Amino acid sequence: MAKSLMIQGTMSNAGKSLIAAGLCRVFKQDGFKVVPFKAQNMALNSFITREGLEMGRAQVVQAEAAGVEPSVLMNPILLKPTTDMGSQIIVNGEVFGQLSAKDYFAQKRQLLPEVLKAYHTLSEQNDAIIIEGAGSPVEINLKDNDVYVNMDMARAAKAPVLLVGDIDRGGVFAQLYGTVELLTAEERAMVKGVIINKFRGDRSILDPGIRQLEDLIRIPVVGVVPWVKLDIDDEDSLSERLQNGAASLVDIAVVRLPRLSNFTDFRALEGIDGVSVRYISSTRQFGEPDLVILPGTKNTMADLLWMRQNGLEAKIKRFADQGGAVLGICGGYQMLGEKLSDPYGVEQGGSMRGLGLLPVSTVFTQEKTRTRVEGVFGDLQGIFSGLSGKHFEGYEIHMGISANDTPIIHMTDSITGSIRQDGCRKGNVYGSYVHGILDGDEAAEAIISALAEKKGVDPSDLGKVSGEEHKQRQYDLLADTLRKNMDMNLVYRIFREGLA
Repeated sequence: MAKSLMIQGTMSNAGKSLIAAGLCRVFKQDGFKVVPFKAQNMALNSFITREGLEMGRAQVVQAEAAGVEPSVLMNPILLKPTTDMGSQIIVNGEVFGQLSAKDYFAQKRQLLPEVLKAYHTLSEQNDAIIIEGAGSPVEINLKDNDVYVNMDMARAAKAPVLLVGDIDRGGVFAQLYGTVELLTAEERAMVKGVIINKFRGDRSILDPGIRQLEDLIRIPVVGVVPWVKLDIDDEDSLSERLQNGAASLVDIAVVRLPRLSNFTDFRALEGIDGVSVRYISSTRQFGEPDLVILPGTKNTMADLLWMRQNGLEAKIKRFADQGGAVLGICGGYQMLGEKLSDPYGVEQGGSMRGLGLLPVSTVFTQEKTRTRVEGVFGDLQGIFSGLSGKHFEGYEIHMGISANDTPIIHMTDSITGSIRQDGCRKGNVYGSYVHGILDGDEAAEAIISALAEKKGVDPSDLGKVSGEEHKQRQYDLLADTLRKNMDMNLVYRIFREGLA
């Protein structure tokens, strides 16, 4: 059976996911057969495995860092918020139901066997498991329903805990001290080390505070991890990538929808020198983009209404009418159509008109499409005619079916082997259900070259798409950062001693 180490945080976005990914890489480099695990993840960035099952993106990143194939065993429960009060619940990669927070809390304990089964299966197959917690372990209004998220999971796995605090957001000593003090005596004994994360500046300035903190909590600070620029997928909507940036040689504006999902679709574009990917949420931020992207969303109709109310819909329609390039992916593709119908109340019921930029009609169904695909672009016209014949791989996660007579993509379902068509084009407006369609070098470079040439920019002045080799270097950089700034001898001793 594997030994485990658990990474918990003082708050959401303290950096647990990247610390866990970095430790997965370190353990892999040191010869361990290591895998990640997070019992419950709440995120709109998800992924489809080769089996056609859905899991959180953070555990996919951690699996890549560990050099293993992503599996839903690594994330048995995924919560995908659809409203302020409720989420779609994914269990073992499949839809369990649509529940309010109150109803989910009432049913959590019945899901515990599924969580433990997934964990024990991984434990039987590997040497080490790096477990990630969720949020904070001392949300005292929620703690009775923690069940398998933080300390209860550590107890079940007999995993010592490293507690991460975020100094970049301020008050890190109060974060760490307050969290430890709110734990029970038994839980406090499970915390074997703390980590100060996202530090900028001279480490020696922290030394007096570190000494006082260690005296107060009687737990060692095992590392001060600096803020480091890494090109690694984030899962959290708090990601710095979503902050509005400045335009560059080629300017791409992605609409930052309230329920934005799978913004990792644009990572390849973001990594090209000379290309800016700005996330906008108002007409004031619109600027003069070369391409507007409507991304995926967990609630297409609600987010379309949001765009309609804040003026972005009208702005995008005028932009398209003037020949501007627009791309919709998944929910964004549905929005670009003429009509959306929800006869089963999957989102909010009823029907509404779309932007009317594509001859597409969408009906939301009760069954979720969840698969991986690969294929080629057809004979395209318009600004992105250079995509014609280009190969792509990706995945689909959606509840709707969109009908049109002019598909632009020919693809094979990697799960069923069936051959299908997808997508639509009208003028310089394009749409598709396929997530990850821009990840490959061919598609991303064809799009950027077309935008550059239209603007009079020489495509050779721009950088190249970052490939798999670049990604692996980023994981190695993350591991090197942890090795240099954490007491890895102490971390390994904590890992090996485990919990009594």
